[in-house]
Amino acid sequence: MRMKRRDLLSAFALTCGADAQDPAPPPTASLYIPQTHLVEDRKFLHDFMDEFAFVDLITASPGLRITHVPVLLDRSAGQFGTILGHISRQNEQTKAFDGTQQAVIAFHGPQGCISPTWYQTAQAVPTWNFAVVHATGKLKAVTDPKDLHAFLARLISKFESYQKTDYDFSKLPDTYVNGMLSGIVGFRLEIELLEGKFKLGQERSETGRQGILKHLATARGERSLHDLTESFYQRKA
Repeated sequence: MRMKRRDLLSAFALTCGADAQDPAPPPTASLYIPQTHLVEDRKFLHDFMDEFAFVDLITASPGLRITHVPVLLDRSAGQFGTILGHISRQNEQTKAFDGTQQAVIAFHGPQGCISPTWYQTAQAVPTWNFAVVHATGKLKAVTDPKDLHAFLARLISKFESYQKTDYDFSKLPDTYVNGMLSGIVGFRLEIELLEGKFKLGQERSETGRQGILKHLATARGERSLHDLTESFYQRKA
């Protein structure tokens, strides 16, 4: 029996529809950014991410979860770069490392209260200045021991160099390192959306900006990690 032309076209359309896959929609913005606080300079944002590399890893499935970890940025991988990190194998957030679920990694810079007395104006209210970069993408698990070892070596080298120590990760015995690797799961996040919000009073007048800088130089800030650690140790003394 000959197939009618109309039926043939219908079958062709159904086949194409089944085979064709719509491209994934781009991720939506993860935070509100007024135009005056928006920063899109990629190198500037990457430099910030390298400097403030202790992040919040945020996922929403299977439930809202936030883990705080240090990460590495590979600027050359992907359109906006790729972030590498790891978490405990016991952390339920590893369930989100399936390559399909969207995550946000938040990088935080310094922050502080800005007093209206720092401006030369009669009408003003206190505000809070801060800087953040959000990187959005999908998490993929990294479980190969060689890949995990190489990542840890790079991560350790970066932060030990900050402290100017002579620590050498490569001198640890394989039996010890392999045991450590078995307790973690690595992740890769290729950045699909990169957002920079820098609320630093840059929209104010030159006089206002100079007032901010002058008073921030002597303003009370957060305790240092040393002071926080010392007081924590002493809390039961």
